[in-house]
Amino acid sequence: MKNIIVTNNKYVCEKYKDNVEIKYDEKFTYLDVLEYVRDQIHKGHKLMTHPLSGSVKPNETPYKTIIISKDKSSMDYDSLMIIEDSIATAKKFIKNKPTPNWTEKVLADFRIIDLSLIENVMDKII
Repeated sequence: MKNIIVTNNKYVCEKYKDNVEIKYDEKFTYLDVLEYVRDQIHKGHKLMTHPLSGSVKPNETPYKTIIISKDKSSMDYDSLMIIEDSIATAKKFIKNKPTPNWTEKVLADFRIIDLSLIENVMDKII
């Protein structure tokens, strides 16, 4: 597969670690994932999934998974605009209402939601 999964979700990592290149860091916040992806776009990677996919707001869930291209080329300005807008949106939501200190059960539910969003994409690109 010619893509890289960037995530802070251990469920995504566990499911795809043997089949896909993964950048996984459990210490990453939602915003850290977006900023890491932005840095990769500056290096020539391209967004393969939208950073704000799904209906869960950036200040509701701590988990985010994004797929970027493995191959690098010249910087993709469309990807850069999308990720920069996504970072600004996430910051706005988080500033207005920070992510709650969820229980482990709720966190597990958010991991499942994030995994489900990526599974739908992976089924189409594998």
